[in-house]
Amino acid sequence: MLISADSSTRLIGRTAELAVLNGAVERLRGGTGTVVWVEGEPGIGKSAVVAAAAQIGREWGCQASVGVADQLAHPPLLGVFLDCLEIGRRSADPRRARIAAFLSDRRATLDLADATRTAAAVEMVVALVDELCAAGPTMLVVDDVQWADDASLDVCRRLVPVAAHLPLLLVMSYRPGAHGSTVRRLRDVTRRRDVVRVPLGPLPPDAVRDLLAALVGVPPGDGLVTLASQAVGNPLFLQELVGALVREDLLDISTRAEVRESRTGVVPRSLAAALDDRLSFVPAGTIELMRASALLGGEFAVTELAALLGRTAIDLCADLHEAVTAGILVEAGPRMRFRHPLLRQALLDGMPAALRAALHLDVARALEAARVEPQRVAQHLLTSGVVGDRWARQWLADVAPVLAAWAPHLAAELLRREVDHDPGDEHERSGLTMNLARVLLATGDHEEAAKRVRQALGAIVDPGDRGHLHWILARALFSGGHNDAAVANLHRALRADDLPDPWRARLLASLAMFQRAGVGDLTAADATARGALRTAAVAGDAFATAYALTGLWAGHSVRRQHRLALKSVEQAIETLGTGVDHVDLMAFVLHGRIFSLQNLSRWTDAEAALRDARDVLRAANRIDDTTSGVTAAVLLFWLGRWDDALAELNAVAQSTSSATYRGLREGGPGWLRHGVAALIAGHRGERGRAAAHLRAGFDRPLVTVADRENIDFLLVARSVAAEQDGNLRAALDHLNDLLERRPGEMTLTHQWLPRFVRLALAADDRSAAEAGVRACLTEAAAEQVPARATAAADRCRGLYHADAAAIRSAVAHYRASGVPVELAGTLEDLAVVLAERDDSAPARAALDEAIDLYDGFGAAWDVRRAEARLRSRGIRRGVRGSRAKRAGHGWDALTPTERKVATLVAAGRSTPEIAQSLFLTRRTAQTHISRILAKLDLRSRVEIAGVVLRQAPGGVLDS
Repeated sequence: MLISADSSTRLIGRTAELAVLNGAVERLRGGTGTVVWVEGEPGIGKSAVVAAAAQIGREWGCQASVGVADQLAHPPLLGVFLDCLEIGRRSADPRRARIAAFLSDRRATLDLADATRTAAAVEMVVALVDELCAAGPTMLVVDDVQWADDASLDVCRRLVPVAAHLPLLLVMSYRPGAHGSTVRRLRDVTRRRDVVRVPLGPLPPDAVRDLLAALVGVPPGDGLVTLASQAVGNPLFLQELVGALVREDLLDISTRAEVRESRTGVVPRSLAAALDDRLSFVPAGTIELMRASALLGGEFAVTELAALLGRTAIDLCADLHEAVTAGILVEAGPRMRFRHPLLRQALLDGMPAALRAALHLDVARALEAARVEPQRVAQHLLTSGVVGDRWARQWLADVAPVLAAWAPHLAAELLRREVDHDPGDEHERSGLTMNLARVLLATGDHEEAAKRVRQALGAIVDPGDRGHLHWILARALFSGGHNDAAVANLHRALRADDLPDPWRARLLASLAMFQRAGVGDLTAADATARGALRTAAVAGDAFATAYALTGLWAGHSVRRQHRLALKSVEQAIETLGTGVDHVDLMAFVLHGRIFSLQNLSRWTDAEAALRDARDVLRAANRIDDTTSGVTAAVLLFWLGRWDDALAELNAVAQSTSSATYRGLREGGPGWLRHGVAALIAGHRGERGRAAAHLRAGFDRPLVTVADRENIDFLLVARSVAAEQDGNLRAALDHLNDLLERRPGEMTLTHQWLPRFVRLALAADDRSAAEAGVRACLTEAAAEQVPARATAAADRCRGLYHADAAAIRSAVAHYRASGVPVELAGTLEDLAVVLAERDDSAPARAALDEAIDLYDGFGAAWDVRRAEARLRSRGIRRGVRGSRAKRAGHGWDALTPTERKVATLVAAGRSTPEIAQSLFLTRRTAQTHISRILAKLDLRSRVEIAGVVLRQAPGGVLDS
């Protein structure tokens, strides 16, 4: 008689579902990945189906890994993937060991750089999966994904859109009814057309009969079938019901299995009763051991259980064996797992609530003694509900920065609970409040962070702690849109005579940033930054020194003293050194360096600086930094590499992090992302896409000077849309805000003023055109050395006065510095001026060169506009044959970067290797791969390799 389900029994009635998974595994063997989403209620057989799929994958030679998420209020960071991919510090694979070491690093930094470490860990896991796929077909199974932590769900979300481009089969099982925004986002992603959905419903009647027969060893009688209908086709319910009947001797089994009618009144009528019945047959000692195990979660290590009970692992062997025999536990690699969550719940429900709370506190202590990661210790502290325990408070104070980096919401909940409890020790409470405020700042809860800091400031005694709290308060206020309050708070803090020099320097540097970025008080900002620099030198504080230098960089940039600005950021880079303790500030400084090099028309150096910045970010595990992608996109826009710019922006759009400079300067990357994308779409005539980005970009209010200086691309894109509608007046009006910079504003207005002058002349508004020329001449006069603004001024003067010599001067500058977008527009203007002077041959030559450049950008609308402007002046393009249309599909449609990526794919490089080789982010590299597959109408990297080999001379690749 069989009363426990083996693998074949559990799969009864699932032939169709298994056929779908078989097909996915078969495609995987051919190099084509798939995402399979298995959905069904508890006990319906999801785990059995996905486990069978994994076994099929292994039998067919694929790398198959299975992870089961645990049902905890705050599951461990990346827990399901650490188990699935066997990531541990003792792993023989250095990649896995490196991730484990990174996750267990307990360093804390003052600049809150650790707030981004979770995103870095996600990137490392995604990169590991990519590398595994490069080695061969890979299958990942994530069972019970609804219980996974946010970071694990983010890994899944990141893998879903790229699985089809890798030899990756991602199988996720899901229980409906789960809550949480991340799970909802994951479900939104899995609604893609290329995701295979496998819903598991109740077993049909024939399958129920087959399962009953398999469980009892003979065909079921009508009474048993009728009773089994209570299970509503759920295999687990059926198994538990049959098990209870057998144990209670309520079945007559001969040629058929039938319920004893005289005993039907005592048959368990629910699964809960069946579970209780199963546990009643287990020795009391084993049950007590299982109750302790249940506290550790749905899956646990035997060493953890031994540490909790103060016993050796060998002492537990007999009871664990008994639990396995009884079907309570199953082996899960090196760990043990409850066969079903309801079994664990039944054990927990058997304990009084007060006892459970005390035991969870004991578990926390035992896990900390065993040096388990802080997240798991924190989960048990939270579950215990115990507040004010001396050991717990001290532990929380010690590990709060690390816990905040990996599980900020869990940290906030624990800290909030302790702070709201009256500890009787104001100093301790202040320390906890400081940690809570830091966590709230990192999670974006700016209002509560400010409230908590204000509550603590009145009781704080230590001057350094007081300075730290004022620092956090200022950042919370500024990030929440209260710049005046942030400045007032800093002034109040700086009046304290006992403020330590390091904190005085940091607060001064922060004040300088807010004075400029908030209200544009450049004079005060410069004076404050220089005071911060002097104080930082006395204190020997590298962070404050670099932060103050960055404030001076901003002032120099506003004044167009670009050489001095460059010198300031290079000094800041040197001050911060090669460490990663202040990676957010370093990222900001590196982006400032790129900005200054562009302003000096040193475009080649700016590209090199971008590569340097990405090397630094890669060393800090921040290669997919959001702001890095936006900075790269702006640079690539001016260099005419619009497809590459869009790839960068698409990669940024995939990021789950908020696109900010994390308290240093808020919001800018978000406006720039939509602005650059909208402007490229407008130039290419993709009006629907441009409109969508314009709506998203203008969906946020502008509050500070820093906000305004990041919307110029959006303003110009809106102007382009109006011009395409034939409304020149509106197109001109949309640019009025660029005529004059507000105090302290950094906007590079000169790069858009030639467009303003052109539109004004086209609208026959000479006074507006003259205002545009004056504004550009003012910008040029402010330049410390003649550079971009000077060339733009030549172009504006040339347009206004129809002076070909002035425009030729601008053409020479743009040609020499290598900035094709500005060169193309200036050549078009030159052609117009020459045509008006009846110099038709040089006008046609300038037009031809401009259109060739436009074609290279894919700027279809610019081509049409240029041809129309010259046609109205009697000039048509030279006889050069019909212009080749930009290919939409096939090898010719690939951009130069995409061809490089394709060649590296064919050479067997993983996505991280491709990214590092081409100085891209990993997401940007994957975006290029996705576009290659779409343009070549392919499904896998293997197929890309085939196409590349056919393109290579002699079939030989130069890798």
